[in-house]
Amino acid sequence: MAAGSSSYWEDLRKQARQLENELDLKLVSFSKLCTSYSHSSTRDGRRDSSDTTPLLNGSSQDRMFETMAIEIEQLLARLTGVNDKMAEYTNSAGVPSLNAALMHTLQRHRDILQDYTHEFHKTKANFMAIRERENLMGSVRKDIESYKSGSGVNNRRTELFLKEHDHLRNIAMATKENMTSQRGMLKSIHSKMNTLANRFPAVNSLIQRINLRKRRDSLILGGVIGICTILLLLYAFH
Repeated sequence: MAAGSSSYWEDLRKQARQLENELDLKLVSFSKLCTSYSHSSTRDGRRDSSDTTPLLNGSSQDRMFETMAIEIEQLLARLTGVNDKMAEYTNSAGVPSLNAALMHTLQRHRDILQDYTHEFHKTKANFMAIRERENLMGSVRKDIESYKSGSGVNNRRTELFLKEHDHLRNIAMATKENMTSQRGMLKSIHSKMNTLANRFPAVNSLIQRINLRKRRDSLILGGVIGICTILLLLYAFH
């Protein structure tokens, strides 16, 4: 019975050591994957700006990360099961003199399991943080590219608007100068007509009719200019 129990214990220890070796190799590869991605993501401070998709979605690194994480979790679960069986054996061992040595061995395997579990979760957390940062940076770069593209269109529109604005301003200035010149001429004619009216009262009624027609013409001219200006503004902002 003792020989059989000893063989069972040695078999459990053999399983534990095998799983620990596998975990050690897997964790080294897992850590290298995280480190290599960290370096590649920060190389030159940027990635290809033409990439408009999330940086890790569908990538080989992402698939490798998921696969290795699952494999390590499975190995950790198996090693936990072996440790539990070893604990059960130490509690039911029939040789008390060997119990202290068995407990010492069990504790060493538990410490190894705890270290591997901590290392796995730490490496996984670091990888996830890098991935989230890269996704965020990719989103920001995409927004910047969209803004730049939109800015080009807006700049062309602004340039056309400014050209149209200058054209309308030139027309308005020319119209203003023309109206100022006509107003000066009309004032001069009006002054001369008043002088003639004062000298020749019989001509007064004729002058009044001329003044009425002049006001009417001024109103018509002002209306035409106003309508043209409004039409030009509507065309410019269309």
